[in-house]
Amino acid sequence: MRWHKRVLSLIQERQARKIALAIDTSSDQVNTILINNIVKLFEQLKPDTLLVQADYKIRSITPIKSDTVKYYSHGKSSYTLVLEWAKTEEIDTLFYITDVTGHFYEDMEKLNFDVFWLVPNDFVPKVPFGKAIKVA
Repeated sequence: MRWHKRVLSLIQERQARKIALAIDTSSDQVNTILINNIVKLFEQLKPDTLLVQADYKIRSITPIKSDTVKYYSHGKSSYTLVLEWAKTEEIDTLFYITDVTGHFYEDMEKLNFDVFWLVPNDFVPKVPFGKAIKVA
């Protein structure tokens, strides 16, 4: 569980910052136990984290205490709205649980915050920006 220590360290380093945890809800073929454990980790270490549930649109933005994640089975995912929301809300760090197969605008403005892609699969694709962390 090397990823656990790394994510734990990243959260602890950002205690004074505004962070959000986004979950790609475009597929119900995911390890829900793993994702719920990640949500609980954020809830315990940084209870003011915002939880963003999104697929091709933002489904909900709630306090992290809300650990009921609803998944869909259409497989369509876009990261653009979440990234734009994070920029508008002045999020300092965005953690995004996803397989990194979604879409985002290529002409998107440069991001002024950190992005960590938490990939719950054995295969970790190249990320367009930020850092990928395998959490499988």
